[in-house]
Amino acid sequence: MQWNFENILTLAFAILAVISAIIMVTRRNPITSALFLVVNFFCISVMYLMLRSQFIAIIQILVYAGAIMVLFLFVIMLLNLQDESKLTGKHFI
Repeated sequence: MQWNFENILTLAFAILAVISAIIMVTRRNPITSALFLVVNFFCISVMYLMLRSQFIAIIQILVYAGAIMVLFLFVIMLLNLQDESKLTGKHFI
């Protein structure tokens, strides 16, 4: 394997994708986790571009980073998980 610019760039984005996936899983804050998921989607999209698959890279950004992440963030904001003490409080009839 020759170390040209394309191979180094692919390796860098692969390492960044793995690191962002690990950070995404280990964070307690769901907003931070969702943002690292967006970073992971963009890294995977760049890796598709390195494989010369432009259509899949654009669809990756449009569908996953655009539509799915808006849905995730909408659900996170709708649940309002900031005050978890309300979830375990007393139940009134």
